[in-house]
Amino acid sequence: MKIIGKVFRNWFGGVLERRHISALFNRTALPHTVGGRGAAQGVPEQVSREMLKAASDDLPGVLVRAGSHEDGLSAAEAAERLERFGTNEVAHEKALSPWRHLWLCYKNPFNLLLTALAVVSDATGDMKATVVIGTMVVLSTLIRFVQEGRSNRASARLKAMVSNTATVIRRGLGETPSGFGPQGRRAAGQVEVPIRDLVPGEHIVLSAGDMIPADCRLMTAKDLFVAQAAMTGESLPVEKFAEDGNGFASVLEARNLVFMGTNVVSGSATAIVVATGNGTYFGTLATRVTRSDRAPTAFEAGVNSVVWLLIRFALVMVPLVLVINGFTKGDWMEAFLFALAVAVGLVPEMLAMVVTSTLAKGAVLLSRKKVIVKRLDAIQNFGAMDVLCTDKTGTLTQDKIALERHTDPFGHASQEVLKFAYLNSHYQTGLKNLLDRAVLEHVELQSELKLAEDYRKVDEVPFDFERRRMSVVVSEREDHHELICKGAVEEMLAVCTRVRSATRAGHEDLPMDARLLTHVRRITQQLNADGLRVVAVAMKELPATQTAYSVADEAELTLVGYIAFLDPPKDSAAPALRMLAEHGVQAKVLTGDNELVTARVCEQVGLAVGTVLLGPQVERMSEAALAQAVEAHQVFARLTPLHKERIVRALRANGHVVGFMGDGINDAPALRAADIGISVDSAVDIAKEAADIILLEKSLMVLEEGVVEGRNTFCNMLKYIRMTASSNFGNVFSVLVASAWLPFLPMLPLQLLVQNLLYDISQTGIPFDNVDPELVKKPLRWNPADIGRFMVFFGPISSVFDIVTFGVMWHFFDAKTPAQQTLFQTGWFVVGLLTQTLVVHMIRTPKLPFIESRAAPALMGMTLAIMAAGIALPMSPIAGYFGLQPLPLAYFPWLAAILLGYCVLATVMKRFYIRRFGWQ
Repeated sequence: MKIIGKVFRNWFGGVLERRHISALFNRTALPHTVGGRGAAQGVPEQVSREMLKAASDDLPGVLVRAGSHEDGLSAAEAAERLERFGTNEVAHEKALSPWRHLWLCYKNPFNLLLTALAVVSDATGDMKATVVIGTMVVLSTLIRFVQEGRSNRASARLKAMVSNTATVIRRGLGETPSGFGPQGRRAAGQVEVPIRDLVPGEHIVLSAGDMIPADCRLMTAKDLFVAQAAMTGESLPVEKFAEDGNGFASVLEARNLVFMGTNVVSGSATAIVVATGNGTYFGTLATRVTRSDRAPTAFEAGVNSVVWLLIRFALVMVPLVLVINGFTKGDWMEAFLFALAVAVGLVPEMLAMVVTSTLAKGAVLLSRKKVIVKRLDAIQNFGAMDVLCTDKTGTLTQDKIALERHTDPFGHASQEVLKFAYLNSHYQTGLKNLLDRAVLEHVELQSELKLAEDYRKVDEVPFDFERRRMSVVVSEREDHHELICKGAVEEMLAVCTRVRSATRAGHEDLPMDARLLTHVRRITQQLNADGLRVVAVAMKELPATQTAYSVADEAELTLVGYIAFLDPPKDSAAPALRMLAEHGVQAKVLTGDNELVTARVCEQVGLAVGTVLLGPQVERMSEAALAQAVEAHQVFARLTPLHKERIVRALRANGHVVGFMGDGINDAPALRAADIGISVDSAVDIAKEAADIILLEKSLMVLEEGVVEGRNTFCNMLKYIRMTASSNFGNVFSVLVASAWLPFLPMLPLQLLVQNLLYDISQTGIPFDNVDPELVKKPLRWNPADIGRFMVFFGPISSVFDIVTFGVMWHFFDAKTPAQQTLFQTGWFVVGLLTQTLVVHMIRTPKLPFIESRAAPALMGMTLAIMAAGIALPMSPIAGYFGLQPLPLAYFPWLAAILLGYCVLATVMKRFYIRRFGWQ
């Protein structure tokens, strides 16, 4: 069950969690219709019955039941079925209706609280407060609705850039020599189609690294191993066969069925699609699990902790405000309304909008840097990442491997080795890697070897990551077959008993004794030392009577030589690694390649190699020993997929936030295990599904830009949260001080609400703010405890100047009596609004605000607009409606002095805070 959480979470947008899966198979089922629109109402039992029929029927029966043909569907048939059955997607992935989305934007604790306060205000006859609170709710809801709508549309466009495809056998696309098949129609051919467009009855081709895109019945299978832990919890891959099946207790045990959400580990197959979308076993289970709320992410938990901190603060402070004003003023109804206004002021109603807007903006900006964010909250982990584990090929190197040498076992150039390698790469049907493509670029061999005339493929033994080799069997003459095997040197030498040596007459095969073994190993080490990746090639002749081959036949081979490849480092690799290091991200290389080639490449890109830790050593280590080893080593070689996963988990257990960048099926376990999985658009399906971030360009330079943008996004969210917490604390503290000695309310409830509304509007520019480069130099982690300390430290600073304002209005403007309360309240209204609006500029940077660090034009513009509105409102024709009055000219020098003093004191205290606690 280890992989299901990550696979489901990535596939369905972060809805499913591991804790739900254990109970899935015991829950009461829901009605279901297999295949078709609206199949979301399904049950595993009905899906099981349909799939059991597909498993037990013979292949002609399956074709008839699916309405398919021996050579697949035509394009017209596929289009008609797509219209009839719908897309191969789960129902809940469909976009929300506008009304449903609007309701979800409204339905958050803050808006519900404000609505309750508006109802209370209306019931008490305070229509002005009701209108202002209602305006705040409407603005908060609409702004979030608009921003999330933009985010969803941007997300849909971004996801369309990272679409997975399936290889489909389509009628009428292929060519026979005459252009027509034996029945007089055009032959079938293969075509790539988006997975979402698959329909029942399609014939698909599967190979290593593919995600199973739908529930399918196998038609042919060759050494097919499928990882289906997502369904059954089996930790090891299961071998699948195409034969008719009977006698299994559960549909999941049927060896001729493969299911959506699982993936091909090795081998190849063709299959017919039986069910798609919500009609699949996967889709049915997923639809049911999504009915349960998922656990909050680390970022959401952090935001929630701040919200509850403010709520607990309000539960203590608001009753105090009520009691103090009730006893000192004698008007309990007015005191109650004032306490309600204070409660509204403590609610960060723009928090959801600011978080959504900031994440959405960050995702769009990252997409411009060729980084696609599949889950918005992954941006937090992107910014917090301090260790990046990456593969070597294509990341540090150019990913354009060229065949540099082809030699016999003794280091002499050999055309025969190239011929055997070409035959192996040409006839394999599994996942062709970059090495195969480099060999196949020697197109001149295709005509020289006369493949169509002289060679016939008999069988193959596909590659897997345990053997690290693969074989094809071809027939050149009728009297024997040739098994041609190529793979990693050590694994090949383990199955070779003879070595081919060139002679004048041709060649002779020598026994592989210890002396000869030492010699051939020295040749490969010399090639590795030159930075070449070496693949060994071997062969043996077998009788023509044998028709089926397996791993057991890869024995007693004759080593015929080596093919050596050059994959030079990327020019951008060295500067990218330096930039990542400057931003506090330590790079570690995890590769299945050998240690000599890996060390050579790492040296060329400036990465300190030290001692290379090898996979066999990792295998023997205890968890405690591995925890120490992963800290001491930078480079890990000859790793299996499980070794990579163990290393990632060990780093996480040591307290690191770990990113893993990979693109192959062998990287999928580590991608799931990492805090943030990073893959590329050209990766195999399972790697892209396991990843949180998709790079459209496989470059560490792009990744470094993405890390910086992720930290920018996180910094801007942190600004709002810090500002809200400290500002609210300061305001309530000031209210308590004023209420204790003033003979009237320090501010009317309506004035508090209007001030809060204007202040919230001023913060809508935060998602677009600049971030100081120094703030993104180090990984950023969520630290809720720091928010509370920040609030208590900076909140009273504004209270100091609020109290100064009280003194100025009391002593210099003689606003001491209830008759003069409007002047007093207007004076504090303006100071409170302006200091609140300025606070974001004080805490947005550790530098000197406005001089050493300036806000973005959007935030600066909103700040100036709201400050101007705050000053102009008391002098406007509607001032009387809000209980305000024009301020005397003598007030404004005091206002300027108070604001200047506030900025100076906030800056001084900020320097002290940085020295004592640091800024992040």
